[in-house]
Amino acid sequence: MQIFSTVIGRWVGLALPLALAACATEKPPVATALPVTPVLSSDAILRQSQGMAHLSERLKTGESMIEQGNATVREGQTKIDEGNRLIDEGRKIKREAEDSYRNIRN
Repeated sequence: MQIFSTVIGRWVGLALPLALAACATEKPPVATALPVTPVLSSDAILRQSQGMAHLSERLKTGESMIEQGNATVREGQTKIDEGNRLIDEGRKIKREAEDSYRNIRN
């Protein structure tokens, strides 16, 4: 009987704090139901995939236009730089000619 009461005492001594600790902890979150998405028909899937293909093609077209525009801007900038060099060289030649004319005249 002594052994029985000792075993019961130890069990109660261990089980009671565990039971109290379990009650004191927060409850686990309740799982929420995932939204149900309707099943698409094959026609709907086909329309969506064609729409995505169209968007992909538009994206490629847009990227190509951007590349072409950047190339045109670079070419244009090169032409502008070339034009500015010609203007500067022409002004220099004109100034030299005017200075030479003034020196001859004087």
